[in-house]
Amino acid sequence: MDEALLSLSGVVTHIGAYHILHGVDLTVRAGRVTMLLGRNGAGKTTTLRTIMGLWKPRHGAIRFDGAEIGGNETPDIARRGIAYVPETMGIFSQLTVAENMRLAATGSRFDEARLADVFRFFPILKTKWHDRAGLMSGGQKQMLAVARAIVEERRLMIIDEPTKGLAPSVIDQLIECFREQKARGTTILLVEQNFHMARSVGDDVAVMDNGRVIHAGAMAELAGDEALQTRLLGLSLDSHQ
Repeated sequence: MDEALLSLSGVVTHIGAYHILHGVDLTVRAGRVTMLLGRNGAGKTTTLRTIMGLWKPRHGAIRFDGAEIGGNETPDIARRGIAYVPETMGIFSQLTVAENMRLAATGSRFDEARLADVFRFFPILKTKWHDRAGLMSGGQKQMLAVARAIVEERRLMIIDEPTKGLAPSVIDQLIECFREQKARGTTILLVEQNFHMARSVGDDVAVMDNGRVIHAGAMAELAGDEALQTRLLGLSLDSHQ
């Protein structure tokens, strides 16, 4: 399963007067976890939002499973089996946990086996099932955001900094969840600043700087080369947990 499920070629994105992406080339191989790393402001979130059609590319190609999706509308992209978990989590604070989950399920109906998996990974969501999502803690909201992505089988999950501000025990739950999704054949593109997470789940890595991918290779190779880490990221992985 080494073929590209998602690829970006020369993608250029402007946001208003600002030129953010300067020709992004990125390959996400099927059945693997690709980490997208880089300093703050490198263009990682803009890349994810451009893939999902929230920003429209000015130039370049975005292909998913061989089909061009660059510039398509976000609902059409999602219907191809792509789930997106933004950094802002994207949950509906005034709705209950159950209502948030139903909105993520086709026809508002749950696959009971998938729902059981959600509760196995994130048991607090079963406890909070009838509570308003806005009343939950930040970590619980992040669990809900990821749960919405896995409540149905997805071909690709695109996730932006899921561990931000989370306790180590919650991060370990997310690691277990992502490993199992990959084992089931789901491809994952993950932006992450927590290098314990990056090392634990990443197969491949792409490093961005100034709106371009400046390095691509094996995550294990980057994790084992402190000099390369410092050159690409400005610090070693061990200094940023």
